[in-house]
Amino acid sequence: MAGAFDGHAAVVTGGAHGIGRAVAIRLARDGARVAVVDVDAAAADDLVGELGEGHLALGADVADPEGMTAAIERAASAFGGVTILVNNAGFGSTKPLASFSDAEFARVLAVNLTGVWHGIRAAAPHLRTSGRGSVVNIAGTVASRPTRGEGPYAAAKAGVVALTRTAALELAPEVRVNSVSPGYVATRMTRAVLDDEDRRRRIEGRIPLARVGDAAEVAGAVAFLCSPDAGFVTGHDLVVDGGSGLPSHQSDEMLKALLARWDR
Repeated sequence: MAGAFDGHAAVVTGGAHGIGRAVAIRLARDGARVAVVDVDAAAADDLVGELGEGHLALGADVADPEGMTAAIERAASAFGGVTILVNNAGFGSTKPLASFSDAEFARVLAVNLTGVWHGIRAAAPHLRTSGRGSVVNIAGTVASRPTRGEGPYAAAKAGVVALTRTAALELAPEVRVNSVSPGYVATRMTRAVLDDEDRRRRIEGRIPLARVGDAAEVAGAVAFLCSPDAGFVTGHDLVVDGGSGLPSHQSDEMLKALLARWDR
């Protein structure tokens, strides 16, 4: 049976772990040849070993423009082009806003925002040439609903959404550009919080679907946006958060208590 991405060549940054790993696995499963780009080159090699023949592991830091361009060019040379780019690489750091040093703030932006730009800039000629290019940038719900302690990360992710929309305008009609904003998803970044059962219960209590997400579910959203089924979708930010952005924290708890009386 033909896969949805047969004949496609994809580059996934931060592809060795977490959401990026799930995306790489999903695209490969559906027929794409995948270049796994990660600063953790050994983990990228391990994943490509699992994926099997026809895939590529590339060690690169997305914050390094020359390194990122070289990785894209190697993938394009190996695959005969690039049709899909998933800018997933990122990391967070939590502390009060005034406690970040200039270097810490700059590093968060360099990886989470500037790294996305590096990827788009390097891949754009190949994506345009393909005539069916698709870019998906991993943003985050923190872009529109910031939380305490994540100032640089929230600023970077808001920038990713804005950059996505600009790129969608500039690269059309040959290339579609969208973003995915995950909510609470079980990854290495959230492990410290989710491994605490009490904290996890409190978090899940605020999510209408009553659980945290799985990286494979985010990968499914990415695959949809890359697929022909989303052929008329560009410049969109697809939120994958189990509905956690729906409740109003000003009144939801009070109204929940009032409505509970009707169930008695």
